[in-house]
Amino acid sequence: MKVIADLCVVPIGVGVSVSKYVAACEKVLKQAGLKTKLHAYGTNIEGEWDVVFEVIKRCHEVVHEIGAPRITTTLKFGTRIDKNHSMEEKIDSVKKQVSE
Repeated sequence: MKVIADLCVVPIGVGVSVSKYVAACEKVLKQAGLKTKLHAYGTNIEGEWDVVFEVIKRCHEVVHEIGAPRITTTLKFGTRIDKNHSMEEKIDSVKKQVSE
């Protein structure tokens, strides 16, 4: 089953700058070959359910490995079985309605 997720991994106990940890997680997502879109407060991810959730687990492992003693994560996700739906199509649908 395909899923579109919005992931925000926040390391705790590492100071105020978290870009090093976000970059480490982004590398994990890219290495997995998932379709992603980084935004100011997280990353959208598109892919097969099992792959997406395994990669999210790997993000946690990597962020801990590079020094974060604690992590809090916000995850929103959705599935749709009536048709294939991509991140771009969702955005395009809204943009179309805004321009009408």
